Amino acid sequence: MTSWAEFSTDAPDLAQRVGARFTFTKHHVMASLRRDGSPRVSGTEVDVSGSEMYLGSMPGAAKALDLLADPRVAIHSNPGEPTMDGGDAKVSGRAIEVTDPDEIASFADEAGPPPGPFHLFRVDLGSVTLTSLHPDGDRLVIETWHPGRGIVRVERA
Repeated sequence: MTSWAEFSTDAPDLAQRVGARFTFTKHHVMASLRRDGSPRVSGTEVDVSGSEMYLGSMPGAAKALDLLADPRVAIHSNPGEPTMDGGDAKVSGRAIEVTDPDEIASFADEAGPPPGPFHLFRVDLGSVTLTSLHPDGDRLVIETWHPGRGIVRVERA
């Protein structure tokens, strides 16, 4: 798995465009796994803060309990508008709970203090995908990045 900083170094243009999709609007959709293995879809906020991608959660929330039991996660950006301008971003990987007080304090200083107690998870990236329209508007462009493999670009009519 890979940090946001490593992804940004390996694929700077794609990281900038994916980061823009996650900062364009506040709310996104996260998929986690329940204890029985079935999927759960939850709203979530994502913060791309410096070298990491973070997720937060209220203490004891179902999505936090899911991630503590099984860290596999997928997050789909909210495009925030009815067009494909800017693309549609998705990341998957593992959400690792942050327990280091200094890292939590640094996050709260940079992102702003949360209204109360919270779980903080750092996303270790396993894959990143940006789906957008070709400038000609006649086909989709799908760019997928995996650690150690770089970017694969596919166009579909």
